Amino acid sequence: MKLDILAFGAHPDDVELGAGATIAKEVANGKKVGIVDLTRGELGTRGSAEIRHAEASKSADILGVQVRENLCFDDGFFVNDKEHQLQVIRLLRKYRPDIVLCNAIYDRHIDHGKGSDLVSDACFLSGLVKIDTKAEGDDQWQDPWRPKSVYHFIQWKNIEPDFVVDVSDFIDKKMEAILAYSSQFYDPKSNEPDTPISSKNFVDSIKYRARDLGRLTGVEYGEGFTTERYLAVKHLDDLI
Repeated sequence: MKLDILAFGAHPDDVELGAGATIAKEVANGKKVGIVDLTRGELGTRGSAEIRHAEASKSADILGVQVRENLCFDDGFFVNDKEHQLQVIRLLRKYRPDIVLCNAIYDRHIDHGKGSDLVSDACFLSGLVKIDTKAEGDDQWQDPWRPKSVYHFIQWKNIEPDFVVDVSDFIDKKMEAILAYSSQFYDPKSNEPDTPISSKNFVDSIKYRARDLGRLTGVEYGEGFTTERYLAVKHLDDLI
């Protein structure tokens, strides 16, 4: 299956938090989108790997993505090395996305910056013909594939975006997908320990960041991304 967009996150819920509304919008526009979680989030204070797996499946159904996979890297301890790069390359060559979305370039959680670098490096290496890979369970050598664009979503830290996607009609779908992770986010009835993302303030901040990005760009709600190279438009009126 060829995908138009493949979104990578270090942990289940990273993609939803950073790019959930954009993904919902692209799916509604007929694009084929997939999500890859690098880890199971097993070191998270709340919930468990099994609970988060079930929540991730529910969230994927809400967003309407074509596929969701988990590479089961070690939460907190995966590194950007050949072994991990090759596993990402195999998925890039399997799904051949034109656009890759991935973690923030730096952030509070150390896995976010590591995941960002790992996926970005793998996107480049995936285009090299002398790197040989086979998909899991397949005897055929994979053809090289390099995505046209790699964009990084914004997470905990307020990184200045290079561009903003108008997601005004999809902010509620984003929130629904995020709150599918009921083990992780605000629940006044929960007896789990408090974490930086389990507060009501954090859940509220998701919408007020999107509203502020919308204010700055002349729409109701926006999601921001950074890019690794210059963006180009054919006409000045391509910008809204």
